Amino acid sequence: MGPIRMNQPMRLPFLLLLLATTAIADAAPPNVLLILADDMGYGDPRCFNPGSKIPTPNIDRLAGEGMKFTDAHAPGAVCVPSRYGLITGRYPFRNHGFRNPVRGALIEPGRPTIATVLRGAGYSTAMIGKWHLGFDGGDKFDYSQPLHGGPVDHGFDSFFGQHASLDIPPYFFIHNDRCVEAASSHIAANNSPDWSPIQGAFWREGDIAPGYKLPEVLGTYTRKAIDHLSHAREDKKPFFLYLAFTAPHTPWLPADAFRGRSQAGLYGDFVAQVDDATGQVLDGLNKAGLAGETLVIFTSDNGPCWFPEDEAKFAHTASGGRRGMKGDAWEGGHRMPFIARWPGQVQPGAVSAETICFTDMLATFAALTGTKLPADAGEDSYNLLPVLLGEKRAAPLREAIVVESSRGVLCIRRGDWKLIPELGSCGFTKPSKIKPVPGGPTGQLYNLATDPGEQNNRWASEPQIVAELAALLQKYQDQPRSAP
Repeated sequence: MGPIRMNQPMRLPFLLLLLATTAIADAAPPNVLLILADDMGYGDPRCFNPGSKIPTPNIDRLAGEGMKFTDAHAPGAVCVPSRYGLITGRYPFRNHGFRNPVRGALIEPGRPTIATVLRGAGYSTAMIGKWHLGFDGGDKFDYSQPLHGGPVDHGFDSFFGQHASLDIPPYFFIHNDRCVEAASSHIAANNSPDWSPIQGAFWREGDIAPGYKLPEVLGTYTRKAIDHLSHAREDKKPFFLYLAFTAPHTPWLPADAFRGRSQAGLYGDFVAQVDDATGQVLDGLNKAGLAGETLVIFTSDNGPCWFPEDEAKFAHTASGGRRGMKGDAWEGGHRMPFIARWPGQVQPGAVSAETICFTDMLATFAALTGTKLPADAGEDSYNLLPVLLGEKRAAPLREAIVVESSRGVLCIRRGDWKLIPELGSCGFTKPSKIKPVPGGPTGQLYNLATDPGEQNNRWASEPQIVAELAALLQKYQDQPRSAP
């Protein structure tokens, strides 16, 4: 290699990235710990929202030790499409046979996933927690037979968890592809009178295993993860652990030690418990002597179940000042807290404004291990490794992102501009859908740089941008992939 010419400064970042990438390739690949909270908002952790009414010291510490992404997005504003995109690197709308998980398994047999990519690179792979991508047979579980179509059929060597959310029956644990204990008892529905019907200690009536206790599930998954980490070195392989917490999704059931911990009611107390569980897992990683060689990613699957009246009552903005909540096409539905810590590679205390999506995990893990993806895999996945390593970029990593609301409405974001092709929240915030008035806008266009709260609809004043984004969204729908 010739001498570095200091009068050519634009080459230096590339050279540093090249050297860092070469060092990564020469070193042992890192372990990967992916922690996914359930229904935690962008504004719940204090490292993303200094005005949060919830203490989150463990998540905050993780951000200080790694890189905080301020423009990270779920591909769906509710659980199922978000998790499909995370696992497959593919926008959920591309699965034309996409079904409700109560009707069957949602990931197509043989489709590459983050688990198959890492297992193919020599990793041991495990999942603990909430799956919510269906099993063959849907919700007609035969507790005496193997459950096909779940995590162990999509790249995970082991699985301990449950089929869906903590408020969706039947309630029972699954180990690998077998029911741990049949849901042979019954539990009545429950809710909290001082919250909306879908908040508080809400769950649906249904069958439940006698040993399955709703208030103990978060602690069970935390202990399982710590135990897994304590034995990880025995495998003589790098490990991938996907820890999908069931909280702070309803039912909000904080342990007594966390009651009153926050100033955001029952929800805030439960978020504080999730933060504590995260800290316990990170401590377990340290005690196992693995923290220095592990890439830790922390995020949440979609926005919070937090209405405007909750924000007014508690002065807590669970969406961090962004408009909307879980389910919505507005930012509150899908802009997520996202942190990546990788000692020796990711600069501590770094902040990235790069627009990223959960679908990017597949290409990133492939790059991390030097794996070449098949042409029909990770159709909407971009490699984040250059961002993690601190490469200075002249252009955005992604051309655009597409997000699906709970009503199946697709919105698109390119640069500062965001297009929602309908009026209303397109999700849980009322009104979900507004009928256009004659001569008025038929959709929504916002400039998030000048209007992060999505209050000034520019649809009528920027017809050219509306047309461009609508055409790009249609292009992504017509073509099999958006990633190069």
